[in-house]
Amino acid sequence: MQSLEVRPSARNHRQGVMKIGPLTLKVALGRSGVGSFKREGDGHTPRGPLRLLYGFWRSDRIARPVTQLPMLPSRKTMVWCDDPKSPTYNRLSRLPLKESHETMCRADQLYDIVIVMDWNVSSRRRGAGSAIFLHLARPGFMPTEGCIAVRERDMRRLLAVADARTVIHVK
Repeated sequence: MQSLEVRPSARNHRQGVMKIGPLTLKVALGRSGVGSFKREGDGHTPRGPLRLLYGFWRSDRIARPVTQLPMLPSRKTMVWCDDPKSPTYNRLSRLPLKESHETMCRADQLYDIVIVMDWNVSSRRRGAGSAIFLHLARPGFMPTEGCIAVRERDMRRLLAVADARTVIHVK
C-alpha cells in the first residue's frame, strides 16, 4: 500500500472518512477540523501528505499489531515533547522531562496503538505542530488535538497493509 485519503465530513468537520482501496473507514479529526497552516496547539489536523514512520503499542494491554512498519512496545518513561522551546521538540523523549510533553502510556486506550506520522518530524520547524499521530478513537469519534483516530479493528486492518511507503493524504 502506498496512498490513503482522508476527507472531512461535510456535516461535521471534526470527523471524516479514510479511503483504503475499496474500504471506507470512519475517522476522528482535530477539534478545529483540517487546516492548511498548522501551528502548535491550534487543534487542526494538518492538510497534506503524512507518511507513516513507525509506531508503538501497549504490550501490557494488547497483542502486537501485524505490520511492516517498525513498532516498539510503549514504556512508562516514554513521552513526546510538545514544547517548541525545547531541543527535543516533536521528538520521543524520556521521563523525567521538565518541558511540556504527551505521555505515550496513557490511562485511556487512545495510544494502545499509535503511529507517528511525518508532520514536522523529518524537517522540524519550531511551533509548526507536534505529536501528530494516527491513534485509536474515543467512543463516538470525539475530536482529537490534531491527530487522526480510528477504531482498533480498523487500525489493525490498515497496519496489516501499511509499510514505510504508506502516505495518508489529508484533503
